[in-house]
Amino acid sequence: QVQLVEFGGGSVQAGGSLRLSCAASGRFLGINLMGWYRQAPGKQRELVATITSGGTTNYRDSVKGRFTISRDKSRNTVSLQMNSLKPEDTAVYYCNARIVVLTIMDYWGQGTQVTVSS
Repeated sequence: QVQLVEFGGGSVQAGGSLRLSCAASGRFLGINLMGWYRQAPGKQRELVATITSGGTTNYRDSVKGRFTISRDKSRNTVSLQMNSLKPEDTAVYYCNARIVVLTIMDYWGQGTQVTVSS
């Protein structure tokens, strides 16, 4: 069974940094796109950043220059380095991966809370 397990998160003051990591485990043929989404209270889940198997990255405008997504293909992990955090970054962050089992399927992590205080 394929699982995504997230690490990191927590509370930090504005201007601080946090790092999130996510590891995929189980039996699968490969991983295509990996990324991070977030959901703040009362809001819809939104894309934060993605990275392809070839290393091409994509960020939402509000995090460009502050967040960096990276990937270790040998370890099936994806990380999100978050710098210069703002209170509006407060949300539950979810890891996502498009994993090839018999077909390509979307998998999600359990979510990790990030709280930024002013």
